[in-house]
Amino acid sequence: MKTTIEASLNENYTYPVRDVLWGHIYMTEEQALLTESAPFMRLNRIMQLGPVYLVYPGATHTRASHSIGVYHIGRRLLQNLAERGASAWLTPEGVKSFLAACLLHDLGHFPYTHSLKELSLASHEALTGGIILKEPVKSLVAATGADPALTAAIVDKGISSLTGTGDELRFYRKLLSGALDPDKLDYLNRDARYCGVPYGAQDVDFILSRLNPDKENGASIDSRLIPNVESVLFSKYLMYRTVYWHRQVRAATSMVKKALINGLESGKLSGEDLYDLDDMSLFTLLGQKTGGSLVDSVREGRIFITAAEFSPEQVNSSAIQVIGNRAQIEEKVADALRESGFKINGEDIIIDIPEPVSFETGLYVTDEKRNFGSSSSAFKEETVNAFIKTLYTIRVFINQKYKENLKTFPQICSIIQRVMN
Repeated sequence: MKTTIEASLNENYTYPVRDVLWGHIYMTEEQALLTESAPFMRLNRIMQLGPVYLVYPGATHTRASHSIGVYHIGRRLLQNLAERGASAWLTPEGVKSFLAACLLHDLGHFPYTHSLKELSLASHEALTGGIILKEPVKSLVAATGADPALTAAIVDKGISSLTGTGDELRFYRKLLSGALDPDKLDYLNRDARYCGVPYGAQDVDFILSRLNPDKENGASIDSRLIPNVESVLFSKYLMYRTVYWHRQVRAATSMVKKALINGLESGKLSGEDLYDLDDMSLFTLLGQKTGGSLVDSVREGRIFITAAEFSPEQVNSSAIQVIGNRAQIEEKVADALRESGFKINGEDIIIDIPEPVSFETGLYVTDEKRNFGSSSSAFKEETVNAFIKTLYTIRVFINQKYKENLKTFPQICSIIQRVMN
């Protein structure tokens, strides 16, 4: 006879969803209704990778398909951990809350995410928590057997006051956000598949079969999983280097970001205008409020080109890190270039600073009795830091209409570097 935990993970999952990556994914009828709600339907109109399709034309998958994939891996993960002892501290309501959190974890996500990361906006986790606690999602979550408050708190770590569920809440939070979490295991595999690159593929079956439940840390590993963690870390690095932060993707993202910053600084846009948008409504809003030249160029594929690239050590990166300084520095670069004979306007120059990126390694290796960072893995802290340093390239993009001028102006890099220092 099945325990209540086993039943909550295995009974009544009769609603099939066909997924390119994982095949048939099964939900309960009540969970499936969540995917038909208006907040979830918005995710069907947000491409998971924003402008990556400009470089990899297949990358048109959505945040909705990714979210369903995270739910699928989250359920498989919990099934395996429950069989290995996690059922001792799980509750049926908690299990359903975790599955709802997996499915809904991106409800508050912005379109063109990297365009908005530097802006003073509420985090997508906080927005997700707020959506879960409002109708219609609140009642739909409750109908699945989940607690909406616990579901919201699993996603949004800013929610902490839940009586009696502290240990279980901490366990679910660690599972949903960690080195081998369902989010990462789906997006690395899914993004690689749709981009047509080999870097992101992970052995999910083996990973799930070797994870052990840990009440405090979500899951622990033994040394046989060290190569898989290394694969995740290196895959993430390669995906950033070749896909997520490809220079053309960064250029398109920086163009949307500049349009947003111009709109916010001029008062034509407010932060509240940017919530609850999808890809199309973001472009429509920017076109209406800011004149639309930059977003029209992105939409039509007229992407700025790279004029210069620098490591953080080559320029005064502390000054250009401040988003409010960037437009002024871009104008100074334009002034210096014009003085040297390169006729260009400040609006045709964009300085692109990558946002912080992390490589999570917070796992405990049980048979070696030490954390992953000091285990027998080749991926020590200095290795991970070297990844980040290699990725962190500061670029200056210019309007592609100056492409021919750029070919005959070799001193452009030294002029830009001088101004940025």
